[in-house]
Amino acid sequence: METSPTLEVLNQHVTIRSFTDENIPGQLLTQILEAGRRSPTSSNMQAYSIIVVRDQDVKRQLAILAGNQKYVETCPVFLAFCADLNRLKSACALHDAEMTNNLETFLISTIDASLVGMSVQTGAESMGLGAVMIGAMRNHPRKVAELLGLPLHVYVAFGMCLGWPDKDNIPPQKPRLPAELVIHQEKYDMSNPKSKIEAHNNALAQHYTNMGKNLDGAAWSGVIARNLSRPLRPNLKATLEEMGLNISGTGE
Repeated sequence: METSPTLEVLNQHVTIRSFTDENIPGQLLTQILEAGRRSPTSSNMQAYSIIVVRDQDVKRQLAILAGNQKYVETCPVFLAFCADLNRLKSACALHDAEMTNNLETFLISTIDASLVGMSVQTGAESMGLGAVMIGAMRNHPRKVAELLGLPLHVYVAFGMCLGWPDKDNIPPQKPRLPAELVIHQEKYDMSNPKSKIEAHNNALAQHYTNMGKNLDGAAWSGVIARNLSRPLRPNLKATLEEMGLNISGTGE
């Protein structure tokens, strides 16, 4: 089977939450971020910004806002990937034009930030670094924005803890959903999803058992059901719109 260094990095990915105290050299971080900036971007808008956080007190406050996720504080570098419409608004103003601010521009900026974030993580892992993405930056988007000095029309879509992995605490790879449940040929395949999900429940339950974790047999679907049976971040839409992101679908 043919492979490549990039495919090997992607196939070996694990989430790292334990880091050594070793710093990340500035030149290395710059190389990784510059490579990430070559990611695809909608219509060359480049509707994202990256905030590099090394300050220990700021990381501590971000960790609290992220639900006390300690590794946000203990990682050498925290990256905040922002969906950024502010710069596009400035570009439009150069030509006395009003920026359209609607659901599409919100999606463009969020997707752009996500593509860059994935490229940065892959690049970092290719250099031996480890990472964990932090969606909990959306728990308190306004407070995060204030802490990082974000202007109107910008929010942190997600964060990333980056550092050298503590080799004594590297977890085994977690099983993914069966490929036949995720990859569809020509048309969406609705056949027998229940048995495929149950097979994944069993595989994931065994994974957690091997790690010494106590979870029920429905290790995937049970968690999904519990999480999605209640509103997730119910105030997020209203807060983001107050921050200048228009999610309602109408133009501004």
